[in-house]
Amino acid sequence: MKADLREIRDTPDRATAEVALTVFVDKYEAKYPKAVDCLTKDRERLSTFFDFPAEHWDHLRTKASLSHNTARLMVFRLVMSAAKTWCRLKGESQLPRVIAGVKFTDGVAEPTTPDHRAA
Repeated sequence: MKADLREIRDTPDRATAEVALTVFVDKYEAKYPKAVDCLTKDRERLSTFFDFPAEHWDHLRTKASLSHNTARLMVFRLVMSAAKTWCRLKGESQLPRVIAGVKFTDGVAEPTTPDHRAA
């Protein structure tokens, strides 16, 4: 069961995580209905880290990031901690983009389209 949970957590993108979760549900629903209910009830919040740069996922996956705000707070705290110990944070160059509100899908920044409205 632990290996199947890690399979969900360590997938490279949201779509693969959804497939792994479906496999988990099919495999364990009868024996562990409460665990399956907990995972399926919080499936969106559990995959919030996919909305951030892929370089940050290792840090976010190990913390209970349940929303964009808590994930941003954790990234900030990681940066502050790294600054104290001179330990570099993976993907630190991505932080300005996160702060600017760039949308990330499966860890990759979505391309921005210029605004072509007339003045």
